[in-house]
Amino acid sequence: MAPNVINFQLDGGTTTNRRLADLPDRVVEGDPQHETRSLFVSPDGSLLSGTWTSTPGKWIAFSDRDEFCYIISGHVELISDDGDIQTFRGGDAFLIPNGFSGFWNVIETTTKHYVIRDYSKA
Repeated sequence: MAPNVINFQLDGGTTTNRRLADLPDRVVEGDPQHETRSLFVSPDGSLLSGTWTSTPGKWIAFSDRDEFCYIISGHVELISDDGDIQTFRGGDAFLIPNGFSGFWNVIETTTKHYVIRDYSKA
């Protein structure tokens, strides 16, 4: 049986909430709260997609992954370790390639659709 197409607007998914400060040594500023609605996880756990919302805060970006993002609403910055700042708002799309080193900085509460290839699971 072939898998079904995932419709981000209609599929319910599974929602989880977490306080990012619960991850040691990750948060740099603020107390970001994350809500993630997981819509797809491959059988081996290496491909993930869904919708994510974060309240303001700054944290060290996760590594060992490629992540495509489409910002639905809000305002974020991605800040590389060399100081390059890229700003994204509702309607913007971008890819964070494996090997990126830097920070997420959520300026105002942000919601995005994401697709992640997680190399730590492969």
